[in-house]
Amino acid sequence: MEPVIPKYFNIAGPCIPGEHYMLPAVDRLPEARKLVERKQYFVIHAARQSGKTTILRALTREINAEGQHYALYCSLEALQEVREAEKGSASLLSVLKLALKRSFVQKLREQQPESPDSNPSVAVGMSLMNLCLALDKPLILFLDEADCLSGQLLITFLRQLRDGYVNRDAAPFPWSIALVGMRDIRDFKARVRPDSETLGSASPFNIITEALTLGNFTSEQVAALYRQHTEATGQIFEPGAVERAWYWSEGQPWLVNALARQVVEKDLKQDYSLPVTAGHIDGAADALMKRRDTHIDSLLERLKESRVRRVIEPMLSGAENEVSLLHDDTKFCLDLGLVRADAAGMLKPANPIYREVIIRALTYDVQALLPASLINRWMDGKRLDLTALLAAFQQFWRENADIYLRKGGYLEAVPHLVLQAFLQRVVNGGAELAREFALGRGAADVSVRYAGRSYLLELKLAGREPLERSLAQTAGYMDVAGAREAWLVIFDRDAGKTWEEKIFRRDETLPDGRTVHVVGC
Repeated sequence: MEPVIPKYFNIAGPCIPGEHYMLPAVDRLPEARKLVERKQYFVIHAARQSGKTTILRALTREINAEGQHYALYCSLEALQEVREAEKGSASLLSVLKLALKRSFVQKLREQQPESPDSNPSVAVGMSLMNLCLALDKPLILFLDEADCLSGQLLITFLRQLRDGYVNRDAAPFPWSIALVGMRDIRDFKARVRPDSETLGSASPFNIITEALTLGNFTSEQVAALYRQHTEATGQIFEPGAVERAWYWSEGQPWLVNALARQVVEKDLKQDYSLPVTAGHIDGAADALMKRRDTHIDSLLERLKESRVRRVIEPMLSGAENEVSLLHDDTKFCLDLGLVRADAAGMLKPANPIYREVIIRALTYDVQALLPASLINRWMDGKRLDLTALLAAFQQFWRENADIYLRKGGYLEAVPHLVLQAFLQRVVNGGAELAREFALGRGAADVSVRYAGRSYLLELKLAGREPLERSLAQTAGYMDVAGAREAWLVIFDRDAGKTWEEKIFRRDETLPDGRTVHVVGC
């Protein structure tokens, strides 16, 4: 008899009932059962670490327990580097056999389907047909990590599924199949050819009925998940703690679990007599951002990809109308879970934690080039002399802009990244830096919080819009924050201008008497 494991917040792999705190998995995607019942082939796509595998395994258990069908879970992750149809076909059959061996259902474990034909164009389809012939109930197949397939293997596999589907009235074939991954089937073209050509006019998987997506937790679901821990241990999550967890994660399942785990296990050392407060959650968020666990690091690795840079860079630099929500690059970033579109259609980081780690990752190399002699001379414990700080930055930018611009990478966003790295170094440990950026916003917002006061900065690239509009946007930023003054930093990239023309400072008085300090760089 296996020992009983106290439940905990899971951040590694799928959640297992009885071991982990988890929401009812099948309830998160009720549409899937309806499609299975109707013999449909469909797609489930969602960002990484959002609960897809947990749901598939739960669906598999539930369907097998009901006894009317056989359900098989099969991960295709091992085929990620295989593109050739001949080699990939044999590998795919091996993966299928392994999935059968791992099944909890004895009848499935006994099956080792073989194909009488080694031709990769028909081998997988024939094996699935033979498997269904050997079973006394219809087979439902959940293919996880389906978007790991690529190249000719992907095309060949999809064509065999389509052929089996349209001939199900003549020869047995899986009752229902779900292709599951980060991307919708319409975007699998990116896995076929590097130039993103389509799969062809006669799509090998035009039998798909629907593409389901898996959303984040709602704030109520976050509270329900944390309540499970309270019921098990007596440790209370204060309402403010739940609110902060929702703020930092926006319901991203991995982050929701990671925040709670950091507080309960690492910070409070499993002392269940201590309540979890909003401050604890804020501290946990900071720890996650600094530590950059595997999940976050895997997302940040994507920042190096050109299709991700083409989306993130305009967001950082405040460029408007440079990326469409319908563009394939944007859809890729949305599917990754790296960004989201808000109610106004503006593209922004998916949650505050991702927003902060994106900036920190992109400014890491920048900060490494900052002089060790750069020390904070502008904070006296009561106030921050931001005007003098920015005057020092103007000189620094004048002397070092070429160095940073030659490094490549996110060139359009380099000025914004360098200023934020400069601020981070200066105020580190003495103040808090908060940042906001979104495509369509037209600017990158930064606030420095120090000694009970917020100092607002808006960052712009010169020539993108008239000064009057920039001032109006800054005024809107001040309205939200309730500020009487703000700093508008304008970077001029015109090579035909001298530094004397680019470097300036002047104050603009708004109609209501508030002040905007305009700083040219």
